[in-house]
Amino acid sequence: MTRLHPTTTPAAQHPTGTQRWLDRRRLVHGGLLALMLLAPVAAHLLGEVYYVNLASRIALVAMAAVGLNLAIGYGGMISFGHAAYFGLGGYVSGISAYHAFDGSLVMGLPGSDDMLVIWLAAVLLCGLLALVIGAISLRTTGVYFIMITLAFAQMAYYFATSWPDYGGEDGLPIYLRNTLPGVDTNHALSFYLICFTGLVLSLALTSRLMRSRFGAALTMARLNETRLATAGISPFPIRLVAFVISAMITGLAGALYADLNGFVSPSMLSWHLSGELMVIVILGGVGRLYGPLAGAILFVLMETLLGGLTEYWKFFLGLVLLGVVLFARQGVIGWLAGRERHA
Repeated sequence: MTRLHPTTTPAAQHPTGTQRWLDRRRLVHGGLLALMLLAPVAAHLLGEVYYVNLASRIALVAMAAVGLNLAIGYGGMISFGHAAYFGLGGYVSGISAYHAFDGSLVMGLPGSDDMLVIWLAAVLLCGLLALVIGAISLRTTGVYFIMITLAFAQMAYYFATSWPDYGGEDGLPIYLRNTLPGVDTNHALSFYLICFTGLVLSLALTSRLMRSRFGAALTMARLNETRLATAGISPFPIRLVAFVISAMITGLAGALYADLNGFVSPSMLSWHLSGELMVIVILGGVGRLYGPLAGAILFVLMETLLGGLTEYWKFFLGLVLLGVVLFARQGVIGWLAGRERHA
């Protein structure tokens, strides 16, 4: 008589291995999203508008870092110029609102305070700029790639500071927050939900891309581009497409960030902001889907809480970053979820 054995998976045979790690990772990811959704709602119910706006800032900084993480973490493209796309998105929002407010034309077109129009324009312009920058910089590697992306970002920064029509060094105020059909964007919680939705969609897009054949090719381009080329796939267009998508996500975050602050300035284009985004990605976990969110929460909270106590709060940020690099190479997410273990 043949004895039938139940079919079991390696994870089922070893519940303390990969399956437990996956369950813990899902718990951490779900906990972060729940925190980002429930904390602002609680702050709103308590009448603490400041904390609702603080949550909006975390969501937008995390969204910008999601874009950078696609380039750095998944594509191995260490870009030190992503502030160019963040700032360009902000200026698209500010300039469009400025011309809509006074009824003048920009490049022969009327301004618009419709967020959908602004988002589309910001995404397309950031994608076009990234296409040009990527086509040039991706022909280099290593420190040369880093310096070329930084150079382009600094060119954008100095162009903005010397553009007197839109404030130059002083920046450009957005007198009225841009509108979204059916939504009161001046309401703090409503605007936060827009930002949170953008963050979730950027995470979903990144996850979908990395689970596709494109994601597999991008991963191989990072690990071994020669092997990818021998399979008949050129690494250059794969990296370029990922670089463009990365810039689009960061540019959309910049457009919303300008609306949040009611102001856009050349500081959104500076290399300091590129450095902050890179720090956030490293803190959260390079190449981890929810790493940018964890890093943004930690960064903004340290800036807010410690910054209120001392102007030298970045010293403590540096200590935390040093600890992550030395003892938690997978970032906060890796520390919370643990290392992946195979059965």
